[in-house]
Amino acid sequence: MARRPEPALRTRALQCLARREYSRAELRAKLLPHVRDGDDVEAVLDDLAKRNWQSDERAAEQVVNQRRNRFGTQRITHELRQKGVAENLIAEALPQLKATELEAAREVWQKKFSSLPQNPNEKARQIRFLQSRGFSLEVALKTIKPPQISGAEHD
Repeated sequence: MARRPEPALRTRALQCLARREYSRAELRAKLLPHVRDGDDVEAVLDDLAKRNWQSDERAAEQVVNQRRNRFGTQRITHELRQKGVAENLIAEALPQLKATELEAAREVWQKKFSSLPQNPNEKARQIRFLQSRGFSLEVALKTIKPPQISGAEHD
């Protein structure tokens, strides 16, 4: 008995989605190498989205949640664009990312360095490291800035 090719694509797509969330563009790219005559990838993707089994919103949320403690806004935004997430969904995630960016940068910096730079070369190295993780220069500078001690704290 001959099987229709489309269910094989649907099965493959569901296997992918069972492991993690995929954006529509990512899932399309995963399925395209397996398309046979008569397969309609777009119909499969439309059906999965209609049933809410595939969601770009959930895929974006998953990336943000997994990456925000290790990477800066720039790096996460770039990754979302690479995964084919729509700009409006990226824009929705930005306020949440920016609100926690300094805290995330401090955690990343603390794990790597734990002490403030003692000379300009060390300062530059620490800033480059934070920027390579996707943190802005402004956030990197705030991260390695020594804490200000106020007179009220010495009581």
